[in-house]
Amino acid sequence: MSITAAMVKELREITGAGMMECKKALVETDGNIEQAIENMRKSGAAKAAKKSGRVAADGIVKVATSDDNKTAILVEVNCETDFVAKDENFLNFADMVVNAALANKAESVEAISALQVDGKTIEEVRTELVAKIGENVQVRRAKVIESEGAVGSYLHGKNIGVVVSATGASDDLIKDLAMHVAAANPDFVGEADVPQSVLEKEKEILIAQAADSGKPAEIIEKMVGGRIRKYLAEITLKGQNFVKDPDVTVEKLLNSNNADVVEFVRFEVGEGIEKKEDNFVEEVMAQARGN
Repeated sequence: MSITAAMVKELREITGAGMMECKKALVETDGNIEQAIENMRKSGAAKAAKKSGRVAADGIVKVATSDDNKTAILVEVNCETDFVAKDENFLNFADMVVNAALANKAESVEAISALQVDGKTIEEVRTELVAKIGENVQVRRAKVIESEGAVGSYLHGKNIGVVVSATGASDDLIKDLAMHVAAANPDFVGEADVPQSVLEKEKEILIAQAADSGKPAEIIEKMVGGRIRKYLAEITLKGQNFVKDPDVTVEKLLNSNNADVVEFVRFEVGEGIEKKEDNFVEEVMAQARGN
């Protein structure tokens, strides 16, 4: 029997399991959804699916680099607690994900989930891991960086990872630059990379702030110009003071080494994920009120 997208969608809605897992279950039961649900419950996939809705905001950032230092990948794999983030099973899964993704230059979650390792897709391995450890585990994101020069990386513990692509730079310099990005968290490489819309918005804010000073328009214009230059220095890698030598900017450091940064990517575990904050006082009060 042909397995249609509508059948996969229906099974996903019922179980909450991943697309690949649902399709496999339907293929094995020749399209029998009820039997597929039963089989998934027996295998633990349904149990794992129940956990798929829980917030996974902890985890680890992993990096892998090709032998020629021309390609690197940064991957974030999430779980629910710091305890599991240190678990050997979780760490082995994260290693498998980043190595398979690098080998295939895959950076979308869908493409990574479909990759096969030792006869199983990464999605299948993930589902089995969730059932085993009892926490939601997700491959959240990945980014492949390819360079005509060289790539370098820096990991700050398990929480922050950076990859930098540079030309004319030594391995040590690229690593220092990656360490700087991890610490200073710039938004852009240089001023030319800052969108005009970002500058216009910041300029509007600064003009509004300066307008209350009562100073003449020409003075306000000079004030805003100076603050814009300071703002650009703060948000660009090249404009920032180098963390290992604050007396020089990163741009001066690069120029002195006849090097340049092409791009960088920085991942921090859980950034942008809305975490549920437990308020035990309110919880106890609600129970006392009979709510």
